Amino acid sequence: MRTGFVGLIGQPNAGKSTLMNFLIDEKVSIVTPRPQTTRRRVHGIWTTKESQIIFVDSPGLVAAKPGLFEFLATEAGEVIRESDVVVAVVSIDQKTKEEVEAVLDLAQKSNKPWMAVITKTDLDDKAHRAVMIQDLVTARAGKSLSISLKKKDSFTEQDRKSILQSISELLPESEAALYDAEMYTTENVRDLACEIVREKCFLNLKDEVPYSIAVRPIEFKEDAEPVPRIVLEILVSKENHKGIVIGKGGSLLKKIGQEARKEIEKIMGTKIYLGLNVSAREGWSDNKRIMKELGYTHDKR
Repeated sequence: MRTGFVGLIGQPNAGKSTLMNFLIDEKVSIVTPRPQTTRRRVHGIWTTKESQIIFVDSPGLVAAKPGLFEFLATEAGEVIRESDVVVAVVSIDQKTKEEVEAVLDLAQKSNKPWMAVITKTDLDDKAHRAVMIQDLVTARAGKSLSISLKKKDSFTEQDRKSILQSISELLPESEAALYDAEMYTTENVRDLACEIVREKCFLNLKDEVPYSIAVRPIEFKEDAEPVPRIVLEILVSKENHKGIVIGKGGSLLKKIGQEARKEIEKIMGTKIYLGLNVSAREGWSDNKRIMKELGYTHDKR
């Protein structure tokens, strides 16, 4: 069979997380309209008798700066180095041609088998850009496929199978799969729960708040009675952001919790207790200890 790691790379908000969730037919990566939603590598697994594809969803390509942005840049770079295949995810609404070329050049120069997936092709006023991007891929001796995942009637099961088949053909041969066929992610429930809460924060809060938000576990007891008990802490970087997250009379925090609880219960297959606390940690993204607790650091050996 063919087995390997497939790194999804692209500019922020190109649709990498949406694409991975679509291809493995499960929700593993959180998705919001805001760029830089994905902060660390997330693995999604698709297995058939012929192949096993381990997708690696990476943060969007960003300039390296101290703190969180340095971590994001490093994550994206390591995904390219550690993958067997690279998929360049480029959307037709990229701001400039140079942004598209930067992603395609990274894929081509990785010296790995690669292809491109062109996303957001439902944007009629920018539809002509798909042909331009296809030409850019062809000029780099690559293959491209186009898809829109915004409207359910704009894609088919055949579209999904076509992309999976094209990726499978680029994978190295292997005597056996790396993971059990029933697995669709390597993420644990604790991390998924934190990510789901962060997603609901992104979707419900004002523009200036989500980028300074992180979520970490305080208590996680799957064997608690009568239901599993999960308590998570939402970190904000300014004291005045706490009130924004909590909302009038706790209304917004309650809404975030209700939306998150439904998704976590679906993953765990049971009712749960979900408690959310909100704490201010001034400049947490520059605090090495907190960044390490959140998994936003790389071990330097």
